[in-house]
Amino acid sequence: MARSVRNKVVAITGGARGIGEATAKALAAAGARVAVGDLDAELAQRSAQAYGGLGLPLDVTSQESFAGFLDKVQAEYGRIDGLVNNAGIMVIGKHLDVPLEGQLKQLDINLRGVILGVHEVAPRMIAAGGGQIVNIASLAGKIAAPGAAVYSATKAGVLSLTEALDAELSGQGVRVAAVLPSFTSTGLIDGTTPPKLSPPIQPEQVAAAVVALLGRHRPIATVPPSMAISAAQWGLMPNRAKRWMGRKTGMDTMFTDFDHGARAAYEHRTTGD
Repeated sequence: MARSVRNKVVAITGGARGIGEATAKALAAAGARVAVGDLDAELAQRSAQAYGGLGLPLDVTSQESFAGFLDKVQAEYGRIDGLVNNAGIMVIGKHLDVPLEGQLKQLDINLRGVILGVHEVAPRMIAAGGGQIVNIASLAGKIAAPGAAVYSATKAGVLSLTEALDAELSGQGVRVAAVLPSFTSTGLIDGTTPPKLSPPIQPEQVAAAVVALLGRHRPIATVPPSMAISAAQWGLMPNRAKRWMGRKTGMDTMFTDFDHGARAAYEHRTTGD
């Protein structure tokens, strides 16, 4: 049976903009009490004011920062029923041409941040009788594209982590699920050209999937749902067919040939480049 998210306390990482902000608004509209954490603490506070939430500073790469964030959420609301590990960045371009430091930063934020989040919140949930964790992965974790090798690797890691941790923690009342968005209209895709077979979706579509998972656990939610079949088929295709499909749809160049000027602001904000 689906459960209401009304009065649940949900913390969201990277919640000041994009999918995180859309998720916070959707949860608040459904009656949840929401706290968002972001490196841009001022923006997080301004955003949270719009829906009566709590905006706090958070560096997901720091265990101390993550613990402090969750401490403040508990102090304000008394408990934490859900955590949405949303914070993430995408560094694109040919692997040998893009500064390695920026590429490795994806490991710290996209994967290490999720590991730290689960490690810090799960004991609190267990002590309180249970809870739910939703990790924002990506279809890139199943359908890897040239120019986003490390990003795809981090999201594949999030998928494996989610499956293993749900198996470990479910017996203690903590369920772990993953959302796999397709090309989403946020800063992550600034300057890129979407593939022909997958037009961009909106952050609100991903937010709706998160709210649904917090209401009723499922291991994975793909957004849009129709892409789940494509992802499964992709995994069965021989490499030669994948290369052909990449050329036909533009997947082979969408992250290697892009508008650097249109992407400059996002890159400066996320990696300092």
